[in-house]
Amino acid sequence: MKNILSIPVSIHLKKVTHKNKEVLLVLFPYSETIITRLRKIPGFYWSKTLRGWICSFSEDNLQKIQQVLKTEATFVLDPSLFITKKKRPTKKPRKITEENKTLIRQFVKYLKGKRYSESTVLTYFTYVADFINYVQPKPIDELSNRDVELFLENVFVPLQYSISSQRQFISALKLFIVFYPNCKIEELELKRPKKSRILPSVLSQEEVITLLQVTKNLKHRAIIALLYSAGLRIGELISLELKNININRRQLLIKNAKGRKDRYVVLADSFLPLLQNYITTYRPKKYFVEGPENKCYSASSVRKFLHHSTQLARIERVITPHTLRHSYATHLLENGTDLRYIQELLGHSKPETTMIYTHVAKKDLLDIKSPLDTILLSLANRDKKEQKFLLSGNNNR
Repeated sequence: MKNILSIPVSIHLKKVTHKNKEVLLVLFPYSETIITRLRKIPGFYWSKTLRGWICSFSEDNLQKIQQVLKTEATFVLDPSLFITKKKRPTKKPRKITEENKTLIRQFVKYLKGKRYSESTVLTYFTYVADFINYVQPKPIDELSNRDVELFLENVFVPLQYSISSQRQFISALKLFIVFYPNCKIEELELKRPKKSRILPSVLSQEEVITLLQVTKNLKHRAIIALLYSAGLRIGELISLELKNININRRQLLIKNAKGRKDRYVVLADSFLPLLQNYITTYRPKKYFVEGPENKCYSASSVRKFLHHSTQLARIERVITPHTLRHSYATHLLENGTDLRYIQELLGHSKPETTMIYTHVAKKDLLDIKSPLDTILLSLANRDKKEQKFLLSGNNNR
């Protein structure tokens, strides 16, 4: 009889990003023999974060581990091992003339006068400054629509800007033409590309709980819980002031959100004990979550620890703070909440924006029967005395 201990161990090899570097992750059931062999390969070490053995990713290291462990293991090669990421070209520093710098500053002043938000002003400034930097030394008065096309072809495409970024650039340029009508760019000929209809990525309800469980830091757990339980945008969370948290009414007042709108959102009952614990422990002064010197916490810090928690939860998708907002809306819809209420809770101006969650929610989709199931059920009911036709059966005779 074959000794069960001689059965090869299944080892899962995959490529992941760890501390901004690509690493080879080795996952397997605990085995002293395999661990001893791995330690003999230079560069391998145990990662508490990834809960596996890792080393820098290379074809050489991949071959080494397969060679060293070929008698003890069978290998499961993850598809990530064969995907090569294209490096995005780096953006060159601008060299804008003083005359054009003055013009750009006046454009920024014009945008602020129109009461655009700081983030919109910064975005439009960036795109217009990049465009002017590209067309130099051509005078601004002589710019045409062909210059816009060349900028898109030679800058936007090589730098792999998204469709939404291109739409923002066109919006910025349309405003620049209004501000500076002396150029020869025809506003009517500027067309925004159609929006990409990409469905949002969402977590399952079980994944949300796992994400909270693996997040041991109290402040981090409170942030994740509030982002999900109230469906907040990251900017809304970091600017949330303590005075706008009404525990008695179980409400949050979100001030000056996207589109300069205020709204109320529901504070989850289950979040209250965590909230009290967090406030008692950290004692924030003004904002719900604060950085050094009681200033606003940074969005990049939230993204960083959320990425860490995602790895601990073994969630193999890119999860951002906005994913938690998408998950909140989707789960509300799956639990039977009316779409109009979800729109109000999210602060959407148009119902069409909220409607995207109907494509993600599983509740109604799971109730739909495939026509194949309907046909087989009909055949079974037609003559119950005859043997059922089984799709999985072997009908070869």
